Parts: sequence; structure tokens; C-alpha cells
Amino acid sequence: MAEVWSEIAAQISRVTGQSFRVERTRSVGGGCINQAYGLSDGQTTFFVKLNQASKLAMFEAELDGLKEMYNSQTIRVPQPVCCGLAGANSYIAMEWLDLGSRGAAWATMGQHLAAMHRISSDLGFGWHRINTIGETHQPNDWQESWLVFWRDQRLGYQFRLAQRRGRAFPQQDALLAALPELLAGHDPMPSLVHGDLWSGNAAITTAGEPVIFDPATYYGDREVDLAMTELFGSFPRDFYDAYEVVYPLSEGYPTRKILYNLYHILNHFNLFGGGYASQANRMIQQLLVKVR
Repeated sequence: MAEVWSEIAAQISRVTGQSFRVERTRSVGGGCINQAYGLSDGQTTFFVKLNQASKLAMFEAELDGLKEMYNSQTIRVPQPVCCGLAGANSYIAMEWLDLGSRGAAWATMGQHLAAMHRISSDLGFGWHRINTIGETHQPNDWQESWLVFWRDQRLGYQFRLAQRRGRAFPQQDALLAALPELLAGHDPMPSLVHGDLWSGNAAITTAGEPVIFDPATYYGDREVDLAMTELFGSFPRDFYDAYEVVYPLSEGYPTRKILYNLYHILNHFNLFGGGYASQANRMIQQLLVKVR
């Protein structure tokens, strides 16, 4: 691996304008998709994720997503540094952050996320490139209509992936047809969203600063982020209370929360199979009951 570290260090040096040579490496937890390491020269440490070379586009999109959020100057994210190819690997390098226990600062996280959600796009809903949600491609073609975007590039796309895998959800067409009613009266602005904001992608640093990472960034209804924070175990109550003070949620959010989290459950089915299909069917039924 020495040659790989040397190539990455050389690129970090070029991008930062500061000489960096790897003296120590250590493997760290980086999720189930990538290998993750801390690279240090004894003074500065960078967080680096590795994957096979064919995954470079995934890291390029992640780098862009981190830049988009970092440049908003609203909520703390690891400062992105660079990505590229090193040997047979693709990689992304970013600022190292020491993460602490999940203690205070959740109210601050709610306030800062609300501030990020105030950042909008004149181009509508979407983003300038495809990125990934987990390892699944996430299309982001710009749309003026949130309903059209969510129907075609989120739920519809996941349903099509499931069909290619030989699984059709019996009420999927009925759900897509019901979207105008489910989203009636809801006219969100295109907000800068993290896109994959579950509890594993948010933390508090040892300095007490809230931080989010591993984004699937785009411009969408801000409620998609709030909904996902409740999908796999909710954030602390202080987070939601502080968010509501800064940027109150609109009427009808509890129903839309199901609609937005269905996307992630469908994606989990397409990635992992298993019981996610029955969970998705239950969610679809919950939504259809709302319009009958």
C-alpha cells in the first residue's frame, strides 16, 4: 500500500499547497461500502476512503456534495480535499475530524441544518450530476416540479430497479398516481439537502461541534432530510425543537415523511432484499389509505 499512500499524499500536497508525506496510517470505521483510513504526517491527519477504481465517479460526486455544503457556510462538514485514482484504487480525501460522544450540541445541529435548508437553487429540483445513495445511482436531472422530480427520479426510479430484479410492488402504479393528492397544497422551495441524513451520518466532534458527512446531495424538499432522521432511530428531541424554531415544518409533514422514507426503504430492498419489500408494501398501503 505504500505506493498508494504516496500517490494520495502527492495529490493532497498539490491541492493544499502544503507538503504532506504519510508517516502513519490506521484503519478506521468507514461504513460497509468503502475501506477507510487515517493518514498522518505526525502533525496533520486526513480521512481517506478507498474503493476499486471503477467507483471513482461515486467519490467525485461525494467531493462535489461536500463542497456544496461546505461552501454554504451553514453546517459543519469535513472540508473536502481531493479525490482520484491511486494504483488500482479510487479514493477521496478530506479533513480529519475527531468525533466524540453523542452529547450536547444537537440543538445547534438543528439550527445549522435549518440554515442550510434556506440555501436554494434557481434551477429547480435536482443537481448538476448523478450521485449515489448507498451504491445505487441517484439521478438528479433538474425539474421545475417537485412532484415530477419525486415521481420520476426517486420513487419511479427505485420501482424500475426493483422490476429489473424481478420484483414488482403491486400498488406502485396506484401510489404514483396518488402523488398529486398526497402532495396537494405543498409547494416546497428547492433546498440544499444532505440526502442521506440518518443517524450514522451525523455526529458531534470532541470539540462539541455538530457535523454531518457522507452526503447524497441535491436540491429538494427540505423535509426529506428531516424524514430520514426519523427512519433508523430518531435524533435527540433537542434537534427537532431547535429546527422548528428556526424553520417550522409545514402542515401534512407526517404523511410526507412516509412518502419520503419510502424511497430509502425501496433502495434498501434493491441493495439488500429481504424484509424491506414487506416494509415498503406496508408504507405504500399507509399512503394509499390517506387518499381513499
